[in-house]
Amino acid sequence: MKIVALTGAGISAPSGVRTFRDAGGLWENHRVEDVATPEGFARNPELVLRFYNERRAQLAVVKPNAAHLALAAWERAHEVVVITQNVDDLHERAGSTRIIHLHGQLTKARCTLDPGHVVDIGYRPIALGDRSPAGAQLRPHIVWFGEAVPAMDDAELEMENADAVVVIGTSLQVYPAAGLAEIAPSRARRFLVDPNPGRVPPGYCVIAQSADLGVPTLSAELGL
Repeated sequence: MKIVALTGAGISAPSGVRTFRDAGGLWENHRVEDVATPEGFARNPELVLRFYNERRAQLAVVKPNAAHLALAAWERAHEVVVITQNVDDLHERAGSTRIIHLHGQLTKARCTLDPGHVVDIGYRPIALGDRSPAGAQLRPHIVWFGEAVPAMDDAELEMENADAVVVIGTSLQVYPAAGLAEIAPSRARRFLVDPNPGRVPPGYCVIAQSADLGVPTLSAELGL
């Protein structure tokens, strides 16, 4: 069986990773336009680098929770692909091996001139003046608002070939990622794990629990 999991901020929240933005449209008391857009980086690169350095430092001290670990355990018996909107590395640290990061990765940086030049930086900060071999400033390897999502084609292909789809901890409000839940095959078993589900696409069975409780519950439902 091929299982495709689409994960959002709600899967990492039980680990202590703060959700992307609150109801006021702020992210850690910053306007999203200031820290998550190319224009914001152009206006104040030092602020943006500091903001992501703080997120990276926080990531270094949190751990995968039961939901991440359950997804990784499913690989022992099934083909599992994780498509995540999260920029943390908790799926990797839990042991999942096939992960598509739609919105980039905190633990990587890329050249501002050549988006194809990506380097692993772990949990280290990026400083103003840190440059790529091309001589350009390094920036967080994050897909900001207004930028293309390069991994969408791969994600769509995986979703279209799923036997079971599990949507975990996402409001399904942010496109194009939210559209992935809608292209799951009609033959596939479909589940949504969220304590307060927002939009529920047709055909999805809702497990109204936090990810760290709901995904292990789903393990029994799927016979895993």
